[in-house]
Amino acid sequence: MSLVGSLQLILPPRPRSTKFLCSLKNPTQGQEQLSSSSPSISLLPKLISFALALSLTSSSSALAIPSLSSSQPLTTPFTQSKFVQTGLLNGKIRPCPSTNPGCVSTNPTSSSFSFPLTIPETDTQDPIQKLKEAIMSTQKNPKFVVLEDTPYGRYLEAEVEGGGFSRDVMEFLVKQDVVAYRCMATKVTFVYPFTTAFGDSKGQEERMKKLIDQLGCDMDAIDSVVDPLRDFAKDSIRLVKRCHKPDRKEFTKVAVRTAIGFVVMGFVGFFVKLIFIPINNIIVGAT
Repeated sequence: MSLVGSLQLILPPRPRSTKFLCSLKNPTQGQEQLSSSSPSISLLPKLISFALALSLTSSSSALAIPSLSSSQPLTTPFTQSKFVQTGLLNGKIRPCPSTNPGCVSTNPTSSSFSFPLTIPETDTQDPIQKLKEAIMSTQKNPKFVVLEDTPYGRYLEAEVEGGGFSRDVMEFLVKQDVVAYRCMATKVTFVYPFTTAFGDSKGQEERMKKLIDQLGCDMDAIDSVVDPLRDFAKDSIRLVKRCHKPDRKEFTKVAVRTAIGFVVMGFVGFFVKLIFIPINNIIVGAT
C-alpha cells in the first residue's frame, strides 16, 4: 500500500454536508450545478492527503542532508596546520603553532624556544643583506617573499626547500643589533587515527645552525648556559662509570664535582629565569 493510501485511511471520514439551494431558477438547473460541483469536492481529500505526504517526505529528506550554509568551521589540528600564518603579530615574531612541531622561534611564548642572535659590534655590513647572502649559500632554492621596514624593525620572510615537495618558511626581524627569527616547516604529518602531529624541531634547528655558522653571529650567551650543563653531564657519566670500581677517594672527588654541578645548574636556571627571559621579552617585545 502506498504512503498516500495509508495516510488517506488514517484521515477521518468526511461528513456529508447538505447544501440547500434557494433560487428562483429551474430546479433542474440547480441539480445540474450540484452534480457539477460534486467531483471537485470529492477530489479535495485526495489533494490534502497528497500534500501532507509530500510535506512529510520532503522534510525528512531535508533533515538528512546537511545544509552548506550552516556548516561549522573546521577546528581539528590537521585543518589548523594547513593555514600557515606569517608576518609579525603585534610587532613581534610569531610563536610556533601548537599543531606544528617542526618549528623554532625566538618568541618566549613558543614551545620550541630559541635565543635571538646578536650582531657583533665590529660588523658593519647591512644585516638584511648578510642574511639574504647566508640564506642563499646555505639553503636550497630560496625565494624572498617579503622585505619591509616596520616600526618594530626590518622584517624579512623567505621560503626555502623543505622535506619532500614542501616549502619551509624563515622569518627574521632585525632591530638594532638583535635578530629575532622563526623557522617553520609548512608540511605537518599526522598519523591516523591520532590527532597529534608527528615530528620534531631538529630539522629546523640544524637549518638555523648552518645559517648561524655562516653569519658568524655572537652566541656567547647560549654557550654560557650550555657549557656548565655539558660539564655536569660529563661528571655524571664519569660517576656512573666509576661505580663498578669502588675507589673512595675518586668517588668523593666525583661526588663533590657532581654536587657542584647541581648547584651550578640550579644557579644557571635561576639566572636564565631571572635575567635572560625578561631581557629577551624586552628585546623581542613579547608580553
